[in-house]
Amino acid sequence: MKPIKIKVNNQEIECPVIEGTENEHGINITQLRKKTGYITLDPGYANTGACISKITFIDGEKGILRYRGYPIEELAGKISFTETAYLLLNGELPSQDEKNQFSKSLRKNANIHEDMKRFFDGFPLNAHPMATLSSMVTALSAFHPDSESEDEEIINKNIINILAKVKTIAAYSYRKYNGLPFIYPNQDLNYVENFLHMMFSDSQEEYHADPVLVDALNLLLILHADHEQNCSTSTVRLAGSSKSNVFGAISSGISALWGPLHGGANQAVIEMLKTIKKDGNNYKKYIEYAKDKNSPFRLMGFGHRVYKNYDPRAKIIKKAADQVLTKLKINDPLLDLAKQLEEVALNDDYFVQRGLYPNVDFYSGIIYRAMGIPTNMFTVMFALGRLPGWLAHWKEMINSPDFKINRPRQIYTGPTKRSLK
Repeated sequence: MKPIKIKVNNQEIECPVIEGTENEHGINITQLRKKTGYITLDPGYANTGACISKITFIDGEKGILRYRGYPIEELAGKISFTETAYLLLNGELPSQDEKNQFSKSLRKNANIHEDMKRFFDGFPLNAHPMATLSSMVTALSAFHPDSESEDEEIINKNIINILAKVKTIAAYSYRKYNGLPFIYPNQDLNYVENFLHMMFSDSQEEYHADPVLVDALNLLLILHADHEQNCSTSTVRLAGSSKSNVFGAISSGISALWGPLHGGANQAVIEMLKTIKKDGNNYKKYIEYAKDKNSPFRLMGFGHRVYKNYDPRAKIIKKAADQVLTKLKINDPLLDLAKQLEEVALNDDYFVQRGLYPNVDFYSGIIYRAMGIPTNMFTVMFALGRLPGWLAHWKEMINSPDFKINRPRQIYTGPTKRSLK
């Protein structure tokens, strides 16, 4: 396409137009400041493209999410989480041999160094599992001194190590919080089964996860596996652009995910439901609060920054939520309350006209609660799912011919030069 001409202070420059494979268009303004002295200002980066990527495509207006070209509807429930991870990292679904080798590597590297277990003793019993997870992922780099290497084979080995060990660290964080003994990984189990085994096994008895729960968790992890340039993924790229090792970059993403406006949203949903329950289950009052512009109350788990239509992941996860609740015959007043809120939001003109449908965070919190996963572990579960996306973006970034350290600009509005005299 022809370059776009931009005129600033009577100076005209030509900016190349970048066209994506899904007919997205961007204006390359990398020469803007150099040639005009001006920068663009875009708080929240809603109109700023930070990179060119081949990993995930989202069309928020149409409710489309695709991993490497595959619609999420075709992947969820039809392939495993580890196959999804392979797809995101390598661009193609694995052959049977590649799948077997990838799974074998994840099983082989699931154990953490015995010395790392001592680190858990340094955390207080009430430490939030996200604090533990972030710290322990950073600590992994100390046990992998080759983490600074730019050798492709070592990079791929460290990616395997992170995927394999983070689920172990996550499970151990839960066990530590609850004062339970650690359970070693079982190489006879697949990725999801192994995680549930390490979470819920009794050290004296063999644990067998319910297939419905295994399928539901596999689905949740796939739905969370990547979501383009969100806050945590952008943080991984930003930290990694300094040539930070992959462990440090992923740890920074975990910290960014922790916030209630991002990965902590599913935890915020449950906390909101608890608040409504304490107020006599008067959910209609809170629906009215949500409609009131002057009310500070926010209806958590509804609407999405990107999707202006129904979140495609929510459609898939809603069905799974119904299956889990039916299978487990759950009698939970919070879950009943959630269904009532869902019913209102799907039929109330106020929410429908604004596209404020239940999103993936609304349903994921409900499923995790039904599975017996405590609220403070919800964001850890999100992190476990998002790992492949973070790693894929980090890998894509360091291999990009346009690689450079990220360094945003600003508009300074503080005092002008002044003196102590």
